[in-house]
Amino acid sequence: MNKFDEVWVRWKVWIMSVLAGAFLGGIFRLSVQFDKFFAATLIMTIAFLFVVPFSMGYLCVRRYLHVSDPDGIRWYNWLFLPWASVLLTMLVSVLVKWEGYICLIFAGPIMLFFSLLGGVAARLAWGKLKSRSPGTLSAFALPLLLLIVEAHIPAPYEIQTVNTEILIHAPASVVWNNIKSVRAIDPAELPGSWVRRIGFPAPVAATLSHDGIGGVRQASFTGGLIFTETVNEWEPDHDLRFSIHANTDSIPRSTLDEHVTIGGAFFDVLDGEYRLEQRPDGVLLHLSSRERLSTHFNPYAGQWTDAVMKAIQKQILAVIRKRCESDATVGQ
Repeated sequence: MNKFDEVWVRWKVWIMSVLAGAFLGGIFRLSVQFDKFFAATLIMTIAFLFVVPFSMGYLCVRRYLHVSDPDGIRWYNWLFLPWASVLLTMLVSVLVKWEGYICLIFAGPIMLFFSLLGGVAARLAWGKLKSRSPGTLSAFALPLLLLIVEAHIPAPYEIQTVNTEILIHAPASVVWNNIKSVRAIDPAELPGSWVRRIGFPAPVAATLSHDGIGGVRQASFTGGLIFTETVNEWEPDHDLRFSIHANTDSIPRSTLDEHVTIGGAFFDVLDGEYRLEQRPDGVLLHLSSRERLSTHFNPYAGQWTDAVMKAIQKQILAVIRKRCESDATVGQ
């Protein structure tokens, strides 16, 4: 027996169990792939992101227990089967371009968690009910039934505000000139950020058509992402507020997929505000934005969108502070 045969014999049950769970996940993903809008709608559901991984974990562990010697099974033999199953499905989804990296990074933690719960449920059920525990048909039927039901339930509409701030050692007039429009940002000016490392667009510039209420800012990001921002509050050296419209139709699919597209069905940025707070040692610059969430799992999605928006706003504030303090030094 060669080495390959030895490895196969040793790991055959484990590998086939992983493939069983991954097959279930792949079937559900493939079934909604043909209609892009339909796919995006069903994928952004509790049934797909929570229950399908649970069923994957349940199925792969149940199969492992079914074909293994019960007396020789230890917890470490089956515990990580659900994770392997989910990770394999994710890898295939990226390779065939069903999903982008950003979407999978967001979905990954919750999918891994619920797949593990499914695996634990299979082990507990097997220990008490043996072969009478719910089987393969149930693993397929449960998420399918919930998908059908949830597809007819409107997603809740939720607004949340993201606040960031930074202390700038410069006069308010200098700060104001650097926020009403932002000249082109050299990539070297941007601080390191996890959102850039996972592929989110970085800020490039913000041009202003004219001073005052009604002025239009064009805020551009890498990857062709552009926001049209209309000024509706203009108090020089104090307050700049604007509504935000994401030019969704012009965003290349390679920049953001439909599940995380700004201005899409599930997420949007509505408005933003720069507020200058005078301090003895400079200006405390506040940058806030309001965003809309429309998913069936807003509490989870909101944690990610809040973290992403804060990271992006902190990048912008860091550039503004550096420029303002440089301008203030030159003007002395």
